[in-house]
Amino acid sequence: MSGQDNLCLPRGVLFDMDGTLTEPMLDFPTIKAEMGIGSGPILEALAEMMGPRREAAEAVLHRHEEEAAAGSTLNPGCLELLEWIHTHGLCVALITRNSRRSVDVVLARHGLKIEVLVTREDGRFKPDPEPLLVACRRLGIERGEAWMVGDGQYDVEAAMAAGIRAVWVSHGRERPFSAEPWRVARDLYEVKALLEEGWRLAGGRV
Repeated sequence: MSGQDNLCLPRGVLFDMDGTLTEPMLDFPTIKAEMGIGSGPILEALAEMMGPRREAAEAVLHRHEEEAAAGSTLNPGCLELLEWIHTHGLCVALITRNSRRSVDVVLARHGLKIEVLVTREDGRFKPDPEPLLVACRRLGIERGEAWMVGDGQYDVEAAMAAGIRAVWVSHGRERPFSAEPWRVARDLYEVKALLEEGWRLAGGRV
């Protein structure tokens, strides 16, 4: 989708977690070093392991994820954005490469209510488009009725592959990847502003 597409109000918003709803939680270089893998993606490296080596590596990952989740901090604007979404009748999903256990800890710690959760235990994971399509099906919406909001390359790539509008949260960074999002928002306050403008253009209807 082109960044020139008209702004439209979604029926549902799909969120990444780590770095998007929360401040970045995980020290990936440290985790990879403890797991004994190189610089590539963690889940892809795990998929190539077997037996005791995989069990040991997964234990390292789970420990780091759960410790990070227990000390997690929401990004500025998160609560305001989710409140606006719920108040205006939009549905919401969370799609993450993290474990379900760490997601449950984050949601409980911050009192977040999210209707649909898609974690790595559900099968394929970003940048594969399938978890985004699963979320849309569970929410009862079409892919053209959703936004994918995330701060990472895989969020944008998965959204583009799924035919879903990608809103990349830049946190003031230059984009370090070639995939081009539909919209760029500096932070979650700007995501909320995009939704408010879409609401205005839609005449206050979802």
